[in-house]
Amino acid sequence: MFIRTVLGDIDPADFGPCLPHEHLLGQPPPHLGTPDLQLTDLDAAIREVEAFQAVGGQAVVEMTTPDYGRDAAGLRRIAEATGMYIVAATGYNKETFSAPFLTGASVAELAERYVREVEVGMDGTDGRAGLIKASTMTTMTTHGLTMLQAAAEAHHRTGAPISTHTEKGTLGVEQARTLIDAGVPPEHIVIGHTDHQLDWGYHAELAATGVFLGIDQIGKAKYAPDAERIAFILHHLDAGHGDQLLLSGDLARRSYWTAYGGGPGFGYILSAFASSLRTAGLSDAMLERLFTTNPARAFTFAR
Repeated sequence: MFIRTVLGDIDPADFGPCLPHEHLLGQPPPHLGTPDLQLTDLDAAIREVEAFQAVGGQAVVEMTTPDYGRDAAGLRRIAEATGMYIVAATGYNKETFSAPFLTGASVAELAERYVREVEVGMDGTDGRAGLIKASTMTTMTTHGLTMLQAAAEAHHRTGAPISTHTEKGTLGVEQARTLIDAGVPPEHIVIGHTDHQLDWGYHAELAATGVFLGIDQIGKAKYAPDAERIAFILHHLDAGHGDQLLLSGDLARRSYWTAYGGGPGFGYILSAFASSLRTAGLSDAMLERLFTTNPARAFTFAR
């Protein structure tokens, strides 16, 4: 069993406290984004990673895909400079960015791209992807279904875990069922951005499938206050879903980084947010489960 980082495979026991859905380098096409989304400063990324290390962080799962300006060589340089375990993604983001990469491509063709990046390397480097990303919009389009089906095929060929983008938390259950129906074990599926939909019926239905739930908008008050996220985390723990939760911030804007003078920054979850969880009654053992054990399980290859 192993987790695949950009510098090589590691024992899951070595992974350590992890941010399981973040962005370090990326630049969407200028006409589809704002300057705030342009994460191109390698030194700033290193400083942000070091801020996470300063509070005990050891691993970052980096969700930037080719359509969003992935920089595999840059990710390797960050890992080399800091010693951080960085897991990179193959696959694609939502159609707003990925449509030109998907148009005319069959499930088999997409799966072959994914397999090559998992087994050979990304962007002309020998840094290999450690997960497959699949994305949908608010309705299940042909592109979205093709991405999910290709991710399932590539998983069967490589054992790589799958992590998804849901557009504001929608279609999470449909994503899970599509992948499970295609034979992907739920323990190798992460459904992203579930805290965009803080509706307990939705969360309970999704948890019942056995997949991991990405509560990955932590620190973003514009979507919901963290107090509401904590309430949902506690509800999940009471319902017996503690092994299925992954906590992250998805801080894909300069204004979210302390390295650019913003916040809350990569250090927030293991410091202030973890302190709030302790105040809410979580033990250190439970925090280790949420921040370390669950991510290591989620991103371990099936074979």
